[in-house]
Amino acid sequence: MKQYPESASAPIPMRNVGPIHLTGDAGTVKVPVPLATFESPLWPSVERGARVTGKAGGICATVFDERMTRSVLIDAPSAAAARDLVRFIEAQRAELDTVTADTSRFARLIEVDFEVVGHLVWVRFAFTTGDAAGHNMATRAADALLAWVLQQRPECAYGSISGNYCCDKKASAVNGILGRGKYVVAETTIPQRLVERYLHTTPEKIVALNWRKNWVGTSLAGGVRSANAHFANMLLAVYLATGQDAANIIEGSQGFTLAETRGSDGLYFSVTLPNLIVGTVGNGKDLPFVQQNLHELGCLDAREPGANARRLAMICAATVLCGELSLLAAQTNPGELMVAHLKLERGAP
Repeated sequence: MKQYPESASAPIPMRNVGPIHLTGDAGTVKVPVPLATFESPLWPSVERGARVTGKAGGICATVFDERMTRSVLIDAPSAAAARDLVRFIEAQRAELDTVTADTSRFARLIEVDFEVVGHLVWVRFAFTTGDAAGHNMATRAADALLAWVLQQRPECAYGSISGNYCCDKKASAVNGILGRGKYVVAETTIPQRLVERYLHTTPEKIVALNWRKNWVGTSLAGGVRSANAHFANMLLAVYLATGQDAANIIEGSQGFTLAETRGSDGLYFSVTLPNLIVGTVGNGKDLPFVQQNLHELGCLDAREPGANARRLAMICAATVLCGELSLLAAQTNPGELMVAHLKLERGAP
């Protein structure tokens, strides 16, 4: 079998777009955002969204929640024993907190949830993990917690360190309901004159298309807790540029686009990302280009633990908003999307 050098790499084209104008929890800032992608029309599309939202006063981003989860699987001898196990774990919260804190300077247990099927028990631990996305931190803490529980309850047996109720890198309902990653909302209001001038459409057309395409169309397709046009495009581009685990776009792209007309105020437009998994420290973040990008985004500054990761999450959400707005505007006009792709990808006149 052919041997490949350890230094082998797969370069992906990357450009800065924007700047994107942010307000809200991130302060009032203007940040150029790096996007690494092979889909070259994404750059001018996000750029257009950044331009019109900037002229409208910016994008307000808000973080509602943050956590990383790992669900362990425990094999109890019977359903009655499973019930007793759940009650035991619920009564041991102080001890569980101590076990968690012993595994990391930053991991803290914030919630425990359960599911039982027959004699099998899924225990879903949720942690805060500072500026790390927290996959390994959560797994290490869950591993210690599982070992401690099995030591106290010898009648039960190990099932798995991950029982898929976490739910990692798979489309699910549980992450949106119980939370995994950052829960972020980005919103803006754009006057009608700016919508018409820079997006070549009207607020009414965007609102109608969003309802018919993203909400009704996704429902017909059987989408899971999702109503958006292409969150995954922007998320993947930011993830690759900032050293994130790219597979997390699976749950990250499960989000919602909301568009409303606001009378004389024009168009209200927001994106909600309940499962946005990002970090500014950890595996992949030490690469030189990643360090440079995170530095230019202001995500390596001296702040309290977790603040840099929250800033990155807000920048991600604002970038998603810019790309989502631009694409929906294009799709209100017959032929515009295809003409743009032909021009930008194939050099057609």
